[in-house]
Amino acid sequence: MLFILRLIIVVIYSILVSFFGCIYCLFSPRNPKHVATFGKLFGNLAPVFGLTVEKRIPAEAPNNGKCIYIANHQNNYDMVTASSVVMPGTVTVGKKSLVWIPFFGQLYWLTGNLLIDRNNRAKAHGTISQVVSQIKKKNLSIWMFPEGTRSRGRGLMPFKTGAFHAAISAGVPIVPICVSNTNGKVKLNRWSNGHVIVEMLPPVDTTGYTKDRLRELSEHCHKLMADKIAELDAEVALREAAEKK
Repeated sequence: MLFILRLIIVVIYSILVSFFGCIYCLFSPRNPKHVATFGKLFGNLAPVFGLTVEKRIPAEAPNNGKCIYIANHQNNYDMVTASSVVMPGTVTVGKKSLVWIPFFGQLYWLTGNLLIDRNNRAKAHGTISQVVSQIKKKNLSIWMFPEGTRSRGRGLMPFKTGAFHAAISAGVPIVPICVSNTNGKVKLNRWSNGHVIVEMLPPVDTTGYTKDRLRELSEHCHKLMADKIAELDAEVALREAAEKK
């Protein structure tokens, strides 16, 4: 019964937000300020899934300026966890097929996000140039998932170099965002599904890196995030174990 109730609430809420969001965005289409607004609206669904999301955003984060945010990509629940910390003036890079999802896909495009055709390497490289252009000309920050796909319980997957190539080309820092494990955590017939911590790390300066050091930068950020995610997972496990006593 709880499963059905949750499903009904999520479907109705998502349709309403997407439908009326599209209408709202038509008055200022492709305006990047919308991304953070609707990210937080979808983040409101976390309690419906029985999740308590703790957001750890540094006090100085609003002063990050132009940057590239990179986050671990686990599953569809990222939509109600990681989305809650999207900063104003940030757009995301998503796969082109998203636009075909009824209502949500249209909202995703209208809010100003960038779409990439992952099956076409030439177009994918063109998207990196587009990312750099957006950062420089429109004073935007970009949110990317460097794993390129959902990890689905396999841990932090190897990073692709696109985000790091764009950061070096645009001369902006990289800001890692780490989300504690949600794989297998959500049981829709269970009232409480525990805690999730989303933490934004300090910016990683890229000015000392050149394009021939892409892999080095990628591996540095990967280690930072892997270590932090392991730390967050351990903290969540201890907290949830204490609550069961």
